[in-house]
Amino acid sequence: MKQKSRREREREDRRVQILDAARQLLFEKGIAAATMQRIAALAGMSVGTIYLYFESKEEIFAALQEEGLNLLGERISRAAESAVTPEERIRSIADAYLAFSAENKKYFDIINYFLSSPDVLFPPRLKKRIDTHGNRVLEQVVKAMKDGADSGRFIRTDPRRTALAFWGVLHGLLQFRKLKNTILRGDNLVQVYRGAVEHFIRGLGRG
Repeated sequence: MKQKSRREREREDRRVQILDAARQLLFEKGIAAATMQRIAALAGMSVGTIYLYFESKEEIFAALQEEGLNLLGERISRAAESAVTPEERIRSIADAYLAFSAENKKYFDIINYFLSSPDVLFPPRLKKRIDTHGNRVLEQVVKAMKDGADSGRFIRTDPRRTALAFWGVLHGLLQFRKLKNTILRGDNLVQVYRGAVEHFIRGLGRG
């Protein structure tokens, strides 16, 4: 049993090495230059070893996306469960995303990289797999919007479209972090972010 446990740890360590190397190359060179050969070289292993874990570089980057979305999903779920009212749930979800962007920056940057790309970089099979994880995160927001409308606290809207708009506001504002010395000079991103959340909640309310 100990032998098997050690092999499992070694396998997981190699997988982490591969993902870390791929992440580094992605940000330094871009996805086109992040070849399996370069990933293998940076990870300190042969290309053949890489193929024991992943079928292609797209599979590697899909795995990075999925790991990040799973971490975010767990965080969002905990935040949503701790809230009582729909308004509190929306605030908690927004705070969870803000915290994730800072505390899990490597994963946030990966998610952001592919969201910001003008092209779809994954084949349909992988894109569908990634979207499944993303939809699980979004569904927490959809549920908060729907519960708010069903309870009479929010106006009746299309909950999915409203959730998408809300997520767009959150994600867009987080991009302003890089503008702290220009547009945001003298201002506080967290305060701007939470203020936007309150504006959104007031817009959903019945008066």
